[in-house]
Parts: sequence; structure tokens; C-alpha cells
Amino acid sequence: MTELAASVFDPALDLELRREVDVPPHLVWRAWTEPDLLMKWFTPAPWRTTACELDLRPGGRFRTVMEGPAGERHDNTGCVLAVVPQQLFVFTDALGPGFRPTGSAFMTGSVSISPSGAGTLYIARALHKDPEAKKQHDDMGFHSGWGTALDQLVALMKGM
Repeated sequence: MTELAASVFDPALDLELRREVDVPPHLVWRAWTEPDLLMKWFTPAPWRTTACELDLRPGGRFRTVMEGPAGERHDNTGCVLAVVPQQLFVFTDALGPGFRPTGSAFMTGSVSISPSGAGTLYIARALHKDPEAKKQHDDMGFHSGWGTALDQLVALMKGM
């Protein structure tokens, strides 16, 4: 894991999903950084990701539209903070494209990938502004939701 990803985690404020998956790191990276692939796995079923815009550079747009089975729709636009190809992707909703403040923030996310055995050590983190925001995200089902999405990523990329 890069120094950047390791230096910001605070267990009092943040959530982490850490797993070894049997997909090579380059395929995990593709799944996170190619919008057409990301839309196929990013949202736990029965929800769907119906749109994705991703400008893979610091300050670039990271937008997803998620739709639920009862017609719910969440259009989320944020900002890419850091990109280390094949290793680290960091994004936030606290800032929009061009590092413009959004006025609201739910989390900053990071995904760290590194070779491990026959696959990848995958570490996804959600950083929050306070313990209440962490609890809210945990209560929403962070571990089950992000875990299900990772299972979907693995299944998709094994078929590549």
C-alpha cells in the first residue's frame, strides 16, 4: 500500500474492507478505472449503476448514477484526488471537478491494490468527517454493500 493510503486511516472515523481476491491487480484496476466496466459491478444488486464519468487525474470528475429497484436514483459527482496507476485510486464527494467545494461531504474513498499470492490484496476505505458519519455509513451496510460489490467485480473480471 502506498504511503498516502496508509497515512490517512483512522479507525475511530473510517471503515475498511480488506480482502484477498483471486483476480490479478491489473484487472482490478481496469474494473475501477474503465467506466463501462465500473457500471457492471459498482452497485450491489438489485441496484444498478446506470452512468459513470471518470477523468483519471487529480481534480478530475468522478460521477456515478445509481438506481434502485423501486425507482430510487442517486446522482453522485465528486473529484479524483489521487491516482497511482495499478495501485491507488482516491476520490471524494467533498470536492467536485477542479477541486471545487461541494458544500457537503459524505466521505473520501480510497482503493489500494497490490499483488498477493495468486491475486490481489484489495483494501477499500471510506474516510468520514466524524464518528457519527462513520456510524451512519456502517449502519447503511458498508461492509455488506462494498463486499457484495467486490464479489461482483471479481465475478466480472474472471469472465474477461
